[in-house]
Amino acid sequence: MAGNGYIFQRVEKKYMLTQKQYESLLTAIEPHMAIDQYGLSKICNVYYDTADNELVRRSNEKPVYKEKMRLRSYGIPAEDDVVYLELKKKYRDVVYKRRVALRLTEAESYLFGGIRPNVGNCPGSDRWVETQIFREIDYFISFHRTEPKIYIAYDRTAWYGKEDREFRMTFDSHIRSRRDHLSLGFGDEAQELFLQEYQLLEIKAAGAYPMWLVKVLGDLNVYPVSFSKYGVIYKKELSRVFSGGDTDNAQVGCGTGCFDGLEFALNTPGRVAGFQENIGFPGWEDLAGKGRDKQCLPV
Repeated sequence: MAGNGYIFQRVEKKYMLTQKQYESLLTAIEPHMAIDQYGLSKICNVYYDTADNELVRRSNEKPVYKEKMRLRSYGIPAEDDVVYLELKKKYRDVVYKRRVALRLTEAESYLFGGIRPNVGNCPGSDRWVETQIFREIDYFISFHRTEPKIYIAYDRTAWYGKEDREFRMTFDSHIRSRRDHLSLGFGDEAQELFLQEYQLLEIKAAGAYPMWLVKVLGDLNVYPVSFSKYGVIYKKELSRVFSGGDTDNAQVGCGTGCFDGLEFALNTPGRVAGFQENIGFPGWEDLAGKGRDKQCLPV
């Protein structure tokens, strides 16, 4: 059942919100935006990487261009439920996403056994688009020699603009992950990333933000952050290794200029209250200086 092929191109920005900021923002956006038909939904992903984690390591270096591949479902799928195999590429601030819809059994047969599903059998399917997307996925898998590396799930509410339905905002909470049982069908039990309640806001737009939103974000002191769920979880795992398993004092820096938004610090004495040096990553001395006086979130 290889399903419809989709191609997206848009600018995406992320923001980390406290619960108070989240509640205030919801009140402000209600006159301008509507929640989508799915309400609160569960997003489940299996990310693919090389044996030595090359893709996530490269992503954390903040290159101009980066790419990743994941298998995604909306909710916990049964064998015959539809899932989405996605290639996500980012050049500067513009995100390009290609994805195809497959049954879970088809997707796992393809990813684990190299069995290519039939292309173009679904109503409304675009055979050429699907074939092209599969070519890109085939090349990605062959070039990087990918394997399933991590399961990441979170709870999401999505909103769309009342005047422009392509203008979207999503709020993700309860980000959780595991390194075993790397199948979407296994369920969503996993370890929470944050000890406290935060909302990861993502704004997806083809052009400029509406002025009402610019004002609201400024009034609430909400600023863009650089945040990759996979990348941040990987850094937290590294910090656990270097700190001997104790991450109680690890911090996630938040705000513009603080480790490009979000970086995990190791268990070393900090020179600023609420902030710790990120020893072990390239350029940590400079980043430690930039990160002073920025908001830091306990994890």
